[in-house]
Amino acid sequence: MVALRLTRAARPAVQLRRLLVAAAAGGTGFLLLACLGYALGHPERADAAALRLSWCAVPLAATAYFALAVARTDPGTRPRTGLSAVGLGPARLMAISALTTALSCALGSLLALLVFLHLRGDLTGMPFDGAAADFLAADEHLPVPATLTLLALVPALASTTVALALRPRDARPTAPLLRRYGRFGAYGSSAARETFGTYGRFGARRGRTETGGRGAEDPGEEAEQSGRSPARPAEGAADGAAPDPEQDGGLAAQSGETDPEPPAPAAGPAGPSGGAPTGLPWGITLLAVGLAVQAYADHSNTAVLLGRLLTAGGLVLAGPGLTHLCGLLLQSTRPGALRLLSGRVLMAEAIRIGRPLGVVCAVASAGYTMTTLYAGSGPAFGPLTVLGALLVTGCTVATLLTAAVETRQCRADTTAALLRLGAPVSMLRAAAALRAAALLALFGPLTLAVAVAAALPVDR
Repeated sequence: MVALRLTRAARPAVQLRRLLVAAAAGGTGFLLLACLGYALGHPERADAAALRLSWCAVPLAATAYFALAVARTDPGTRPRTGLSAVGLGPARLMAISALTTALSCALGSLLALLVFLHLRGDLTGMPFDGAAADFLAADEHLPVPATLTLLALVPALASTTVALALRPRDARPTAPLLRRYGRFGAYGSSAARETFGTYGRFGARRGRTETGGRGAEDPGEEAEQSGRSPARPAEGAADGAAPDPEQDGGLAAQSGETDPEPPAPAAGPAGPSGGAPTGLPWGITLLAVGLAVQAYADHSNTAVLLGRLLTAGGLVLAGPGLTHLCGLLLQSTRPGALRLLSGRVLMAEAIRIGRPLGVVCAVASAGYTMTTLYAGSGPAFGPLTVLGALLVTGCTVATLLTAAVETRQCRADTTAALLRLGAPVSMLRAAAALRAAALLALFGPLTLAVAVAAALPVDR
């Protein structure tokens, strides 16, 4: 009920994005049902039917990726102050996001089933003079279990992807758990050091347990009982200054204990405060390997497919690093306020924007290669091929636009602060246009170069 109320009370822009998810799920479900119809109508071509079904994995992945991007930008399931008090914690909000995604995809699958049955003639007669009867197996009985299984693939995959990506995570850094040994091989878990005389006093271990790791309340009393003079703090340590690390290291070496290293700070997003994305070298390597595999594939379908997958993976991995590099280039050679603001935003949002950009580049280069492959004497594009291409292209472009909306939502506080400081709205719009132009100037020629390089073996 909470998911239904949040879905109903959303703004028109959010509802439009959910309807787009439903449309993408409907198109993917129709492609899956069309593969089932082809398998029913041509039982002797099992290999061709399996190949058609395997190609449906591409629009299926694009639909799930788009559904995840829409779930990230949903304001109704965003953690806010006071929701945990009424039982809507991060885990509950994640479940609501997954359920909302499942509802949208289920609506699309239902529409796909209705269109499929209408084209088969099971509802109101055969439309379009029976033009779709060949690949939809209008004369064959439609198996219900197989139909429901194929229709459930899109909602199940999309909701599982959303649940795994939006699951609650502990942002606190985890300290390394190192087993330490006390004297005579005993286990020790306290960071406080003990003297040798502590073991000879009655009740010292009990006092350490009760006081949280201190053997005696007065260090002077402990020193008198152990036969040594009380230790005096060094100069500068009386006012709460830190102890001498060299002295502590010497004591640790004498006691034989090994303290764990301090936990490393949590890695923040790529930007001025964090490091650059580390996937650029791996992305370039995968891209080069993919192009090399396609160049020496010798028109083998398996090798060509492997090369295209490696090329696409390389572009996706290199996208955040290239976006970060684009932000650095914008700030070079004495930047002004406009270029500085644009470059800092690109560096801070490199991962959020770079990955969808890499996916768009991979899809565009693959589309150019496929167009070159089927040009001339190749087979003509059928309606299902056109539908699959439109689905993949539309989902990737819509994912990129949704990532831009998510970036704008994440920078809402910064934008409000700039407006309070007196920054004109025209400058913010000019900065957004400059970022878009810089990304287009970098990724456009890169996509064209990868597409031409991938199509060179086909031209030969």
